Amino acid sequence: MDTFKVLEIKESVFEDNDQQANLLREELKKTKTFLLNLMSSPGSGKTTTVLRTIEVLKDEMKIGILEADIDSDVDAQAVAKTGTKVIQLHTGGMCHLDADMTKQGLLGLGTEDVDFVILENVGNLVCPAEFDTGASKNAMILSVPEGDDKPLKYPLMFSLVDILLINKIDAIDYFDFDLEAVKSRVKKLNPNIKIIPVSAKTGEGFTEWADWIRREVKNWNENEI
Repeated sequence: MDTFKVLEIKESVFEDNDQQANLLREELKKTKTFLLNLMSSPGSGKTTTVLRTIEVLKDEMKIGILEADIDSDVDAQAVAKTGTKVIQLHTGGMCHLDADMTKQGLLGLGTEDVDFVILENVGNLVCPAEFDTGASKNAMILSVPEGDDKPLKYPLMFSLVDILLINKIDAIDYFDFDLEAVKSRVKKLNPNIKIIPVSAKTGEGFTEWADWIRREVKNWNENEI
């Protein structure tokens, strides 16, 4: 007979995190703070997308940024140069943020004078998809150089996000990237997803992206959770 216990730790960790995430969403709802969890692999252009988003919306929204990385503060430094409120979160080697980490980040940032917060999650297409951060909506970036097969390799990430930005569209002629195939594969995983081809470098597609943010922030503030 076995003389030791077997603990299903992964399930219990997820269950606890889900409870904390729901509580955090309720708090954000009460304070009318819209939190967008932005995920992608490293090098997809997350920070450039954040900077371009700030440029487009800074005159109409009070924006705050949570920059999450295993180490370094280069992204926070880049955001700080725009004058936007920002805080750097170091995960201590963890490849994702969970709801408690996100709450700590929001407390450090201070949400009393912001109405739109972007959480730039750790660059990874696996771990961040498994942890609910308590965000109002989830977004991800797939860049053209990564290839059009990523929805086949990382289906969970694509299945749970509300919007997909296909970035670096300005470079599509230089890569073997089938845009329509990506759209089809993603729609099979997530029929209700919004897909916008963009270029954070040139600004292409950012009018549609900004319109989506405006609409979601408005809905968040007007509707009950």
